[in-house]
Amino acid sequence: MHSNLLYYFYKNTNFVGIVMQKLNLPEFSFRIKTENDKMFIFDAIRKKFVRLTPEEWVRQNFVQFLISVKNFSFSLIAIETSVEINNNQQRADLVIYNRLGVPILIAEFKSPDVKISQQTFDQIVRYNMRLKVPFLVVSNGLDHYCCKINYSENSYAFISEIPDFKDIIL
Repeated sequence: MHSNLLYYFYKNTNFVGIVMQKLNLPEFSFRIKTENDKMFIFDAIRKKFVRLTPEEWVRQNFVQFLISVKNFSFSLIAIETSVEINNNQQRADLVIYNRLGVPILIAEFKSPDVKISQQTFDQIVRYNMRLKVPFLVVSNGLDHYCCKINYSENSYAFISEIPDFKDIIL
């Protein structure tokens, strides 16, 4: 059993449900269903139900945060974008594009019980070697890191919060 799942029992029923861990994000409502004893959450970007894992819980909440709070356009968000690295296909958890179809932000998500480490940053940097975006985001739902990359000065800086969409479109 994952430490970040809270189990509860409805009295007078045979239903056992799952409430995912509260994250360091606003609370959002989701469509969740159970099939064959597995939980699924509706992914509005992919327009389908996907397996509800702790990492997926973080991703779905973060997507809603980007749309609802930071005003990112629903239609410019892609989930599990294929990125070729050293002749291997890998998947970036989330890529956001500007209105011209140019990638401007990559996000990597981890389960809340996974501490953000150098390995996490190395992973997103590998994706960015191919996509060359100006913003990188790493989150486990509890801790969020955003980095702005300055290619002309070959430098980067951590910024205190995820910028609004209007502030990062190029």
